[in-house]
Amino acid sequence: MKRHLVSAADLSRDDALLILDTAEELAQLSGRAVKKLPTLRGRTVVNLFFEDSTRTKTSFEVAEKRLSADVINFSAKGSSVSKGESLKDTALTLQAMGADAVVIRHHASGAPARLAQSDWLHGSVINAGDGTHEHPTQALLDAFTMRRHLNPGGGNDLAGRRVTLVGDVLHSRVARSNVHLLNTLGAQVTFVAPPTLLPIGIENWPCEISYDLDSVLPKTDALMMLRVQRERMNAAFFPTEREYSRRYGMNGRRMAQLPDRAIVMHPGPMVRGMEITAEVADSPRCTAIEQVANGVSVRMAVLYLLLGGAVFADAPTDAPRTDSVETAK
Repeated sequence: MKRHLVSAADLSRDDALLILDTAEELAQLSGRAVKKLPTLRGRTVVNLFFEDSTRTKTSFEVAEKRLSADVINFSAKGSSVSKGESLKDTALTLQAMGADAVVIRHHASGAPARLAQSDWLHGSVINAGDGTHEHPTQALLDAFTMRRHLNPGGGNDLAGRRVTLVGDVLHSRVARSNVHLLNTLGAQVTFVAPPTLLPIGIENWPCEISYDLDSVLPKTDALMMLRVQRERMNAAFFPTEREYSRRYGMNGRRMAQLPDRAIVMHPGPMVRGMEITAEVADSPRCTAIEQVANGVSVRMAVLYLLLGGAVFADAPTDAPRTDSVETAK
């Protein structure tokens, strides 16, 4: 990966650590009276969202503005897309407007990759979620959160940490990006779900599979609950909500089975009473709100590295590099 962030699988270990370390420096801005850097002044970033979003869209917008970029929010609803305009023509329009980067969320898996591989745009493409494919910046902010909690001594990666993801893996782009990134960072990943909510070919993923949540809890360092994505379902994947919650929901009894320093995570939005109870969601061990805050720092880091002049590890060695974050402050 040189100009774009389309998949977590594109990131080498050095790339991922560069983003996480940069995010750690940029997170210090949240405690300042003025939370802005001039790094992307004069750059134009377009948020191109074909699907509804609250956390991701707002997080990217805050990150862009904190880096002083000019921000254009483009929603498919009420635009020419709703009149039948193609992705190509939309991209060409944005290129004509001088977009330096496009943050895209699309209902079709592969749309960001198509945009990145085309000559429609000259700027960077950042995948903010495409269909059931991937959501790389969510995986990065999840890893950032885990690293802060599980490596208080300042360890770089997540080597040897045991991460369990529970729920609707079949429709989850968060699960797909996390398994790639966590494996790159050395973590051991386990998926827990009903057989009907596991994708075909998951036995080839770098992970373990379990159907018994209670059996994996005592050896879990970070537990991530995934939302059941009913909007992507066209059939019945489990008998009832009550049965699903009984077997795969996180409650106070199950939280007590986790090791003392283990955390409970959720990418949001949470469906309380389904995959997670209010008792767990409101517990100090739940990092859901912290993940939102960390998302701003991580997305700032991605934008800074892609547009600020720095490059990832596998980019050409003669590519220009920018000054450090400290210098830019």
